[in-house]
Amino acid sequence: MWKLWSLALGEKASKKNNEADCVAVLRTIIFLTYLATNIFIIAGVVKHWNDETKIYIQIDGAKIGKPL
Repeated sequence: MWKLWSLALGEKASKKNNEADCVAVLRTIIFLTYLATNIFIIAGVVKHWNDETKIYIQIDGAKIGKPL
């Protein structure tokens, strides 16, 4: 399973298996940080998907509109 995962991350980085495994671990860590970041972004969008923003404007001492 590790061999398939490391090949899925990209081509083998070195002819030495030990070095190639270290590079695959680094690529896995980078992938997991990208995945976590995207999950947080999507969660924030979903959380605020249908928020209603209410804006109240209060003007003190000003007359707005036509007098009756």
